[in-house]
Amino acid sequence: MQLPQRHSLVSETVRSLRENIEAGHWLEHLPGEREMCELLQVSRRTLRGALDELQRLGMLEVQGRQRRRITNQAPMEEVVPTKRVIGILTPGSFLSMPPPIAFMMDTLRAKLTAAGYEVRLHAAPGCYTATPARGLKQFIATHPASAWLILSAEEAMQRWLVSQKLPCLILGSAVPGITTLPSVDADFHATCRHAGTLLWRKGHRRIALVLPDSHLGGDLASEAGLREALEQVGGAKMSMLHHDASAAGLCRVIDDSLKSTNPPTAYIVGRSAHVLTVLMHLMRRGKRIPQDVAVLARDSDPILECTSPKVSRYASEPKQFAARLITALRQLADHGSLSTPTVRLMPTYVAGETI
Repeated sequence: MQLPQRHSLVSETVRSLRENIEAGHWLEHLPGEREMCELLQVSRRTLRGALDELQRLGMLEVQGRQRRRITNQAPMEEVVPTKRVIGILTPGSFLSMPPPIAFMMDTLRAKLTAAGYEVRLHAAPGCYTATPARGLKQFIATHPASAWLILSAEEAMQRWLVSQKLPCLILGSAVPGITTLPSVDADFHATCRHAGTLLWRKGHRRIALVLPDSHLGGDLASEAGLREALEQVGGAKMSMLHHDASAAGLCRVIDDSLKSTNPPTAYIVGRSAHVLTVLMHLMRRGKRIPQDVAVLARDSDPILECTSPKVSRYASEPKQFAARLITALRQLADHGSLSTPTVRLMPTYVAGETI
């Protein structure tokens, strides 16, 4: 969701609504006014002024008390490329980002703006589909930038970015087979390799890696790192538990693993929020942590510092990430290429009470 800037708020809200319609965020109808006010962070009076203008332009039509229907009769005006503009593309709003990522985005936006760059944050879920080429082509054509930072890019999106030679950097890892896409990420391969060896030394021989069913490069690197560690030490069995990222789906795969003939004695969990679900569900099933089963968080979040027992986890420093991103984006915007296209930062192991 592209948020409007605060100057000339009605006109900027018109611009924001048009950009999001063009990006495919809404297809046939707009959502209700209350939802749009929350998404765009404007008052209902400002929103209605913008909607009236779009209706006058023929982009919307209203019939009775029904929702406003999108007509797409007034295309976005041609946009002239602007120098020193850095675009940030994300599938969700700023408010939906995990706290460490939100901190990085806020920091780099402040630092880059102070350095004379214009930073534009775009939430465009229409670009994050199984076949994103069409949506990406249309979106990038109407939102020119000197450099792009792309969040949550899965394989199909990464291959399109490479094919278009877009001046971009992904916050994440490139998937196997893509070697020319610049990226900044935690070293998840090394992290999970360390995690596997650590758990093996503590006597665990059945270790599960719990991840969403995605095609993100960092998740693939995590699986490869854990597998490599357990193959090297020998005598350990690895299982992959993929879920749909919902609490119910995550609980289902944990239940299925507990019902197996030889259930895992340790779970390595990706995504901080999912760690809490796994911990509470295991305890709900009567498992003592760590006496009966161990839980190790691949990622960190401030909320994990407030749990009891204290979660064993790997923590990255958001300030370090932000600094590397800022350096890379400035170089990409000014020169069109990076001297160090691949950056991997090793998280720090934080000993807790769950393994």
